[in-house]
Amino acid sequence: MIRALSIASVLSFAVFSTGMALAQDNAPAPAAPAAEKKPGPADGFNIHVMAPHKFEDGTVHGPYHHYCKGISPEVLQCLLFESTEPNARLTDVEYFIAKTVSRKEVPLKTWNKYYHDHAEEVASGRVQVLDMSDEKAKEVAAVAAMTDGIIFHLWPDGAKAPNGVVGHPTSVSHKHRKK
Repeated sequence: MIRALSIASVLSFAVFSTGMALAQDNAPAPAAPAAEKKPGPADGFNIHVMAPHKFEDGTVHGPYHHYCKGISPEVLQCLLFESTEPNARLTDVEYFIAKTVSRKEVPLKTWNKYYHDHAEEVASGRVQVLDMSDEKAKEVAAVAAMTDGIIFHLWPDGAKAPNGVVGHPTSVSHKHRKK
C-alpha cells in the first residue's frame, strides 16, 4: 500500500460532481432497493483527469479525458475518451499502478517500453484534475504521483473502426528508468 493508505481510500473522502464518493477500499455498495438498478462495474468512474499522450512515433495527441475509479488498494483504472461529448469514443484504457507494485513486478525493460511515471507527468503541468475543488484536485494529483501508468490505445486516431492493433502511448514527459 502507498504510505499506509491505498489509492482508493485516499480518494474515497472526495465527493465528486455526481455526488458519489468512491467506496473505501472497495467496500460493497449498500443493497439497492428492488426498483433501483443494481450497481455494476461501469459505475463509479468519477475522477475526471485530462492529459495529452505521446505516441510511439513521438507525436502528441489529445488531451484525453480519463474517467477513473479505484478497484483495489494499489490500482486505479481509467476509461479514456477523446472528448466529454455523450457519444465520445472510448479510445484507451489506462491503469494507475502503485509504484510499490509496478516497480517490483514489471521488468525494467518492459516498464521502459510501456509504463510512465505519474510523478513526472504531474510535475510537467500537463495534467488537469477536473470537476472538483482545487484542494481536492491537488490531493488526487499527489496520490496519482505515487503511481506508474500503462495505457492501452484501442482506437486509432481518425479511424472509422478499431483495427485490432493496440498501441502503448506514454506521458509527454516520459523518461526511461535506469533501475
